[in-house]
Amino acid sequence: MIDSYDDSSRAHILTLTLDDLTTILSDMGQKPFRAKQVAQWVYEHGAVSFEDMTNLSKALRESLATRFEIYRSRIIHRTASNDGTVKLLLEWPDGATSECVMIPTDRQTTGCISSQVGCPVGCRFCASGLDGLQRNLTAGEIVEQALRVRAEAVGRLTNIVFMGLGEPLANYGTVMQSVRMINASWGMGIGARKITISTVGLPRQIRKLADEGLQLNLALSLHAPTDDLRRELIPWADRISIDELAKACRYYFDRTGREITLEYTLLHATNDLPQHARELAHFVKRLRCNVNLLRYNPVESLPYRRPTSEAAHAFQQALRKYGVNSHIRKSRGLDIEAACGQLRYTEMKRGVDHDRSLPVRTVEVKVPRSC
Repeated sequence: MIDSYDDSSRAHILTLTLDDLTTILSDMGQKPFRAKQVAQWVYEHGAVSFEDMTNLSKALRESLATRFEIYRSRIIHRTASNDGTVKLLLEWPDGATSECVMIPTDRQTTGCISSQVGCPVGCRFCASGLDGLQRNLTAGEIVEQALRVRAEAVGRLTNIVFMGLGEPLANYGTVMQSVRMINASWGMGIGARKITISTVGLPRQIRKLADEGLQLNLALSLHAPTDDLRRELIPWADRISIDELAKACRYYFDRTGREITLEYTLLHATNDLPQHARELAHFVKRLRCNVNLLRYNPVESLPYRRPTSEAAHAFQQALRKYGVNSHIRKSRGLDIEAACGQLRYTEMKRGVDHDRSLPVRTVEVKVPRSC
């Protein structure tokens, strides 16, 4: 695994802060306000080329184009569901691919983005880590995903969740750099309380995140209420106990005042039985948190099954009987392989030749209203 990849003679402008851009343009003999104009074109207007920046001189636009590039990815697969969900598979210059998803609801539009190419965690039920970890994404690549997703939104992009490929806290510094750019007033301007970091649970990094001074949401991918079951489902759980996670999450709440969200993917006859609800309730009472229940999106070649709607609601009711605040998260994009890593894994299995001369494949899929 390599940390990142860069084979271009031009810098990726999305890796630069406004201060960076101001310094560079100053060295080019430009006034400081030019940096703000460039940032406004990129982040507010969604410019895809420097030629779009019509309030800059032609000479400056040409000079910028020789030094920088805005978008480095190519959309090689786009799938859309009639529930409004759109999933993009992006290819980077080294041939690596990552996924991002635009998820609209009545009240908000969320962008789900990746932090790595592949995933090192290897959860037994997830497609993200089936081919291991190829490399970390750069801050510019992460921000580019957010901009790609925003371009798919009908209205304003209101939320960002780091719930795509990879473990965000295993690419900590780069993820935080991208978070600050997404949050910045000169950047995408998305509030910290609208940004969620989802982690399988790295206690040291959770504590570090708590000390960043940002009101970010933290989501813990728990998926099992006991150490024994969690070790069966999540290989990294061999290194980290549930007790350690509880202590780190309590620290996060104490430092930020933000309640933790526990993500719990329901797997048929694996972690959705009455005793699991009872054990989960026991764990929850140690934290200030709420529980998001998600019915499993099946992955071809993996043995796990999606529980019925009745089974999911029975699990929720059992939690509520124990006084646990829980919600069943609606499955979005089930028909378009919108769960983590599914589209990328499917494309890898097909052995698709992502030649740059090939057109983007756009697939429109109808999903029954009852799903």
